[in-house]
Amino acid sequence: MADQEFDVVVVGSGAGAMLAAICAADAGLQVLMVEKAEVVGGTSATSGGGIWIPDNHDMGRAGLRDSIDAAFTYVKACARGMASDDRVLAYVETARHMARYLAHIGVPYRSMPKYSDYYPEMAGALPGGRTMDPLDFDARRLGLEGLRQLRPTNPGQLIMGRMHINAFEARSILARERKAKLLILWIMLRYAIDYPWRRRTPRDRRLTGGQALLGGLWTALRKRKVTVWLEAPLRSLQFDGARVGGVTVEREGALVQVRARRAVMLAAGGFERNQAMREQYLPQPTEQAWTATPPGCNTGDAIQAGARLGAALHLMGHTWGVPTMAVPKEDRFRGIFVERSLPGCMVVNARGERFVNESCPYPEFQQAIYAEHARMQGAIPAWVVFDAEFRRKYPIGPIAPGEALPDSRLRKSWLGQVYWKDETLEGLARQIGVDPAGLVASAARMTAYAGTGKDPEFNRGGNVFDRYYGDVSVSPNPNLAPIARGPFYAMKLYPGEIGTKGGLLTDRDARVLDGAGAPIPGLYCIGNNSASVMGPSYPGAGSTLGPAMTFAFRAVADMTGKPIALERTDLLEDRP
Repeated sequence: MADQEFDVVVVGSGAGAMLAAICAADAGLQVLMVEKAEVVGGTSATSGGGIWIPDNHDMGRAGLRDSIDAAFTYVKACARGMASDDRVLAYVETARHMARYLAHIGVPYRSMPKYSDYYPEMAGALPGGRTMDPLDFDARRLGLEGLRQLRPTNPGQLIMGRMHINAFEARSILARERKAKLLILWIMLRYAIDYPWRRRTPRDRRLTGGQALLGGLWTALRKRKVTVWLEAPLRSLQFDGARVGGVTVEREGALVQVRARRAVMLAAGGFERNQAMREQYLPQPTEQAWTATPPGCNTGDAIQAGARLGAALHLMGHTWGVPTMAVPKEDRFRGIFVERSLPGCMVVNARGERFVNESCPYPEFQQAIYAEHARMQGAIPAWVVFDAEFRRKYPIGPIAPGEALPDSRLRKSWLGQVYWKDETLEGLARQIGVDPAGLVASAARMTAYAGTGKDPEFNRGGNVFDRYYGDVSVSPNPNLAPIARGPFYAMKLYPGEIGTKGGLLTDRDARVLDGAGAPIPGLYCIGNNSASVMGPSYPGAGSTLGPAMTFAFRAVADMTGKPIALERTDLLEDRP
């Protein structure tokens, strides 16, 4: 194929990539977006779609207040010195402006006033409001062709594998609020009566979460007539020794040289699907099958391409961790984000002992699995154990609550593969290879803790974050209930992730830095393709997508000669 030329080439098609392309098009630039998969959306399309935006425009509606000072203090502490202060400041200052731009292009968000930051005990944290959830999106705006080109979401984010549910509804249902059953009925009814749409596609017309975000971005991008090449993997970056001037991609079996007059933006995700890179960088044991991201994506191609030019790598040993479990006939492991927070379950190692607060943020949960396995072995896999009352009331992984889907209606092949069951804890322990005495003792302690409302081992339910996904009808602690009534159940948990944190080191405008800390002209990088501004931590829900789009916003301003200046440079001064 003949060589082609654009102002900006964007590699990848997730939220950050699309926003970069849209911003560049709005700035009057000619843009090409290349994606190696046959659909757009990347991992972003399968996510919850949340963005973590300090001091955002919607907090006032809920009577909440925030400040750049507090957000900077909080993120700086979370980053633990592994992200530069000016980059942290750039994020907490610019994120709110990016969120307003999203609304401007047709992707509005609302604040979640009760969703706490992940480390509520830290200075600068807030008990709610910084995480934002996208408003529901009507797929008719995108059209059937556009919808077919958008990667579908994970089955775990759908009711009965079909119906979308937003973050507010999910919390209401899991917490068993009074309106929960009516809400489920309304979601099902709304889907059922949308018969004209369902005749055309089984995919829900009402998109939520990552589907709403990507549906809105994909619509905006198509309106701007941005050139998009699917099934066009990056093969190399063009570098003349002075600047990056383009890319080489494979298209229809041939290599195509694409010149980029202004810049190349790398936004192709991390490396969690590359087993060799996992074994080189991540804690052991490690297995790409454990990840919750789509197969074939996030294989580190763009990270390796940047490294070949001398780009610095950073945070390569860190991931956006989450416990996962295998579900037959699903193409990826399923992330277990919130179910383990519900009362009446516990997570144990091979000795039948708890080793973590089951309600803690999912990255800390995954890290606790690794730490326990390194300490004593026997935590990979870990086991989530629950009793008949938990099974009756709550979902977990692919299993709906027993009151809606009793054991008799579960797939027979799942017994002994997805879940294990026995009338006694001792019998269950023998089935799963866990010490029976340890399991019985742990369950007895949990039952006692449920009575007092206090967990002296791990303080489960002891903060506002834990309680967000507790059962509001359970007292005195919404995260604690007895584990006492048979039959008893167990399911395997693995230390998976929703992406890797490490990648190309960048500055506050997403310019890629070389080993000496100097920008590589013409090369920008965002999202999990870059090293996270959050360092090794996860300050709050939306800490992946929020920075990906915020630094895309800043990068386009820089590449058009209008860099966004820092406002609160006083915060960068050394303070006692």
